[in-house]
Amino acid sequence: MVSRLTLAGLISVCLLVSSCQVQSPNIVTEPYALNTGLISRSICFENPTGAPGQGGQAASNLGPTRKGKPSIDFKAGQTVQLCDIEGPGTIRHIWMTTNKAPTNLRSLVIRAWWDDQDHPSIECPIGDFMGFAHGKVQAYDSAVHSLGENAGMNIWLPMPFTRRARITLTNEGKGNVPLFYQIDYTIADRHPRDVGRLHCLFRRENPTTLKQDFEILPKRTNKGRYMGAVIGIRNLHPDQWWGEGEIKVYMDGDTEFPTLCGTGSEDYVGLSYGIQQTPYLYNGCSLNQKNFISMYRWHLPDPIVWQKECRITIQQIAWKNGLAETQDDWSCSTFWYEPVPSAALDPLPTVEARTADVWTN
Repeated sequence: MVSRLTLAGLISVCLLVSSCQVQSPNIVTEPYALNTGLISRSICFENPTGAPGQGGQAASNLGPTRKGKPSIDFKAGQTVQLCDIEGPGTIRHIWMTTNKAPTNLRSLVIRAWWDDQDHPSIECPIGDFMGFAHGKVQAYDSAVHSLGENAGMNIWLPMPFTRRARITLTNEGKGNVPLFYQIDYTIADRHPRDVGRLHCLFRRENPTTLKQDFEILPKRTNKGRYMGAVIGIRNLHPDQWWGEGEIKVYMDGDTEFPTLCGTGSEDYVGLSYGIQQTPYLYNGCSLNQKNFISMYRWHLPDPIVWQKECRITIQQIAWKNGLAETQDDWSCSTFWYEPVPSAALDPLPTVEARTADVWTN
């Protein structure tokens, strides 16, 4: 029998160990928790380093500190460093706006490097990264993105890092455009060494290959969690329904057949019997006009996680008097978390390939 003194000692030890393992409160569900240990910072052109007490010093025609540098003239061919932050920390939100022309939103490329890895973990056209395909600005919001009708673009997925976060934006277009942005982040976060870093890949096949499934996520060989994707379709056969293809998630040893298998393309984004322009929190379609579709699915309450490897595809199957193989124009910006070091992303399509056949008014 354990004595009261020994039991009390055991309880004390357990409480001590427990207190050492306590993580920071959830800043979303526990907004009243003030002792988080986090330090708030923000970077924009008015404070490009995020240093304390260093914002808003540039002068305008109104004088010093009076909105002197809210934006820049972003020149063709120019690369701007959006941030270079020492960690540990977490980027919590990115806001950006620029010229809303579809070709511009497919020409600007965001890249992010976590913890001094040589190759970027994020490489994506800015419009697709901010939640919409084809460069078509159509106001909507979801759990991950919000988009205003004049291209006020927001992303809310947290982006943790342990040592360093570096993000750039490159203008691969032919003209100069205005650029405004803000990155909101915290430092002094407590992250384990193998915390998942946000990855984002852009792919496009215009058109897809007959009888070959479109890859939403090419094979990754690390543990990870698939967050979801923004998927763009340009229907090249308006006389038929494009969306009978099933999503397939191959994970942790799957070969010929997947572990997770869907029932249809619109079914994957939580809709049915065709596609409707109906955006919701975790799923939906933000654009369904003139044979252009932009749809999305976020696996926040229903996680897709793997321990060793994962590959995700979607079939190219139509309906025209029955099931039929088809070819259409598909693109995706795919988001997932995995630790670093991580494998390099597949090559980004050229600016010509990205901007061909985008939305035109």
